[in-house]
Amino acid sequence: MAEYGTQPRMGFFTDTSVCIGCKACEVACKEWNGVPESGELDLLGMSYDNTGELGSNTWRHVAFIEQPAVDLGMPTVGAPRQLEQEPGVRWLMSSDVCKHCTHAACLDVCPTGALFRTEFDTVVVQQDICNGCGYCVPACPYGVIEKRESDGRAFKCTLCYDRLGAGLEPACAKACPTDSIQFGELTELRARAASRVDALHADGVPEARLYGHDPDDGVGGDGAFFLLLDEPEVYGFPPDPVVTTRDLPAMWKRAATTAAGVAAALVVSFLGRRR
Repeated sequence: MAEYGTQPRMGFFTDTSVCIGCKACEVACKEWNGVPESGELDLLGMSYDNTGELGSNTWRHVAFIEQPAVDLGMPTVGAPRQLEQEPGVRWLMSSDVCKHCTHAACLDVCPTGALFRTEFDTVVVQQDICNGCGYCVPACPYGVIEKRESDGRAFKCTLCYDRLGAGLEPACAKACPTDSIQFGELTELRARAASRVDALHADGVPEARLYGHDPDDGVGGDGAFFLLLDEPEVYGFPPDPVVTTRDLPAMWKRAATTAAGVAAALVVSFLGRRR
């Protein structure tokens, strides 16, 4: 889906290879959108990641992933050299966000219309319509959307819908000092991302890959996609995300068929008793 109406589809391309983990995006998101803090100091004991995951009070989450440094096994001359210290770790940093799926299950299950698709082809929750039913929470294949305990309604990234309407880029992208978070027309971002992967491969980074960019994947492609330096699971992403409502039409059809069969059996049974 390249466009929604006459407005080109807008989205995010997050290049994790240049993320420095500064958390400027987290701060900018909270400040612009008035996202509250969690209510207590988050010290998770998990490296420098003090937010843990996306949620109702964390619409941008900068993940810090520690990996042991790789021993390349290079040959040496003379006696083996004793390491004076540990070889260290490699940091993988990534700013996660709602994926604004092409086929968004949260939209499918919302009974009030609180979730809607904007003219920019992004997915937004209208808090004044949300009734707190929570159906959208398990429907999301990425575990992004969450109900806020303080008032029971669902919250997630809006891709700064109010800023887009005023011709501004989202607050997180504006604040990113390395352009790790890039905002623009989705078709242009996909082309830019493919070129970036080619450049990294040419520079000796064969593990560079894109995630969420493919329109033929299980969610029809994401409006927010990523360049990763390892497998998706390392970053906490499902390897093969699928829209969770894809089987609903077939399920309803089978349910209707079963109900019709039960009704027919009851009619036959009733008529048989009357004889």
